[in-house]
Amino acid sequence: MSNWRPKRFWKAASVVVEEGGFAVLLDDRPVKTPAKQPLLLPTQALAALVAAEWDAQSGLVNPETMPITRMANSAIDKVVPQYHEVATLLTAYGETDHLCYRATHPPALAAQQALAWDPLLDWASTALQAPLHTTAGIVPIAQDPAVLARLKDQVLALGNFKLAAFHDLVSISGSLVLAFAVGQGRLTAQEGWKLSRLDEDWQIALWGEDEDAAVAAALKQDAFHLAARFFALCG
Repeated sequence: MSNWRPKRFWKAASVVVEEGGFAVLLDDRPVKTPAKQPLLLPTQALAALVAAEWDAQSGLVNPETMPITRMANSAIDKVVPQYHEVATLLTAYGETDHLCYRATHPPALAAQQALAWDPLLDWASTALQAPLHTTAGIVPIAQDPAVLARLKDQVLALGNFKLAAFHDLVSISGSLVLAFAVGQGRLTAQEGWKLSRLDEDWQIALWGEDEDAAVAAALKQDAFHLAARFFALCG
């Protein structure tokens, strides 16, 4: 979408019901993805946000100010043609889930990790039928292949649009469990973000925060919240 910079030519963006979903019209022209596919959204709420982003454009279209549209484009142009590959990539996070790897030192950090993360792993064991093993340090620990298979089935069941958002929830947090917890309403987006940052926040409390790292973290936080919002609006 970075090379797709038309000038605004429309008076208003609107949402219409089409076979297979909800389309956004710029006056009477349907919006298409960068790959020229019809931009059909799964819910009216999501389509309304896309329409609002188009309505907010002035002069040249600026994709950087259209995050919902960009994620919808990704769902159609990138996720659809490689759905199984994306699902497999995300399921692999279950093998090294961030919540399963605990600090060896200091003991206070390990205790805080257990207090914050163990309830989520207990939830995953029941809600996702996915009991995961934990370990101390960075040496990989093997997870039950049957558990990983059940997680993959649940990832595959998400659908194109949810999978696009789920990709960001997983890749930003480093945790399949956290992503599912946010997606299924076990955690708010902010709670999920804070839990994914437990180690970093511990270090910041001890040593202070680097300015560049703070900027990078803020961008990731925005992207995480956007993905959670998008996921929820997919219905």
